[in-house]
Amino acid sequence: VLIAGWRAKRRDTWARRLSSRVANGVRSRLLGDATPDTGCGLKLFAREDFLALPYFDHMHRFLPALVRRAGGTVESVHVAHRPREHGQSHYGIHNRLWVGLVDMMGVIWLQRRARVPVVERITTKEP
Repeated sequence: VLIAGWRAKRRDTWARRLSSRVANGVRSRLLGDATPDTGCGLKLFAREDFLALPYFDHMHRFLPALVRRAGGTVESVHVAHRPREHGQSHYGIHNRLWVGLVDMMGVIWLQRRARVPVVERITTKEP
């Protein structure tokens, strides 16, 4: 199980909200994870669940899709979004777009090759 934050009443500029909405829409459509806000930093999960996922740089962007690939469930919960108190963001389209697209193609590749075991309960009949 992965609990993912979903920033309610975002306090970002309209440009940042728009780019986030477009990115989340594209990612959700291509990966089929239906997670509304993967950019939210709040992600809660069991350590052993995380360690069972395939590791790669920047995997934090794709945790919901990776958890679903492994047979897990993802729940999004509204969280408060606080404005930045100090400094400036060092993230933008120019330094995240291309690496994100390449990583997304890798996640699509992983999804197509996933083999999640199906567990069936075997019952024995008493004589």
